[in-house]
Amino acid sequence: MWLINSSVGRKLVMSISGLFLVLFVTFHMAMNLVAVISEDGYDAVCEFLGANWYALAGTAVLALGFVVHIVYAFILTAQNRRARGNQDYAVSERPKGVEWASQNMLVLGLIVILFFLLHLVHFWGKMQLPEILGEYPEGGIDLIQQVFSSPLNLVLYLIWFVAIWFHLTHGFWSALQTLGWSNKVWFCRWKLIGNVWATVVLAGFAFSAVVFYVKYGLLG
Repeated sequence: MWLINSSVGRKLVMSISGLFLVLFVTFHMAMNLVAVISEDGYDAVCEFLGANWYALAGTAVLALGFVVHIVYAFILTAQNRRARGNQDYAVSERPKGVEWASQNMLVLGLIVILFFLLHLVHFWGKMQLPEILGEYPEGGIDLIQQVFSSPLNLVLYLIWFVAIWFHLTHGFWSALQTLGWSNKVWFCRWKLIGNVWATVVLAGFAFSAVVFYVKYGLLG
């Protein structure tokens, strides 16, 4: 199949799955801000999602997109290393931050995956999973209090957010370039848009985490 056997096809799948995850990350950040504004509002959103058929369908699609993105990332990395052989990648004239991210996407991706698994343990494993199993899940805001009352968890999550930021600032414009939505003019524009978007979203995550720690850790 072309999407599996072709190098261009693999990059296309990688790009589409990555942009799909971009939408989820943005939605998740918005949910965190809801928790900052209103505890009852956040619990209402969590209850609305729960283990309903549409929530389970969305979770399955999200999980599939995440797995596909990871698998294709490893395939493309192995393919690039085989093509490169013993030769180092040529140095390209890119901003230092983006160049570092582009050369370390696999490492950044592994960090994101490890912390994502931790996040699943902290939240999904105590919310939607118990409901699927017919058990009574813990409240969303209660889990936020448990997790972010710990300074260690705050630091771990902030590290995760930084890794995601580097991963996204490169991945965003790279995906659009693969899809053919980039040229000499729009190349710089997409990079700027990606950097601004990633900064706003990850700043929202970091702001929420710090507010949670102050509220439930320092003042709780």
